[in-house]
Amino acid sequence: MIIARNISETLKFAQALAKLVKPGDVLLFEGDLGTGKSTLIREMIQTLMNDKVDVPSPTFTLVQTYDSPRAQLWHFDLYRLEHPDEVLELDIEDAFHQGISFVEWPDRLGYLKPEDTLLIELAHGKQPDERTITLTPSTTWSSRLEGLA
Repeated sequence: MIIARNISETLKFAQALAKLVKPGDVLLFEGDLGTGKSTLIREMIQTLMNDKVDVPSPTFTLVQTYDSPRAQLWHFDLYRLEHPDEVLELDIEDAFHQGISFVEWPDRLGYLKPEDTLLIELAHGKQPDERTITLTPSTTWSSRLEGLA
């Protein structure tokens, strides 16, 4: 578990994690509303884009894509979906195989959830801007995460 005492530490964590991703990676973000899932993803996308590109939350569009130098980035917000079959309409299978995917509310994936993922759970800490970040890596992610904290 990682404790980010403030927003600055949360953003530094996002920048460090962004340096580890590669095409075909699927990162799953869980946490209550307001824990910073979109903030973390936004910073990762901006780091991968080498620019402070506008990164709106895909709450209503469901998906936003970005052409980064490393790979196409896919930011999914599945909060409003009710069944995994609805996810297929977002070309999520293409994203999982070819791009780097950031998925908020991954429980909505159901049977479509890939086995090789990095689960990132965010929770409020003891102080207003403090966050606890719990990483649950699949086997292929375990060695890549060494030294991240």
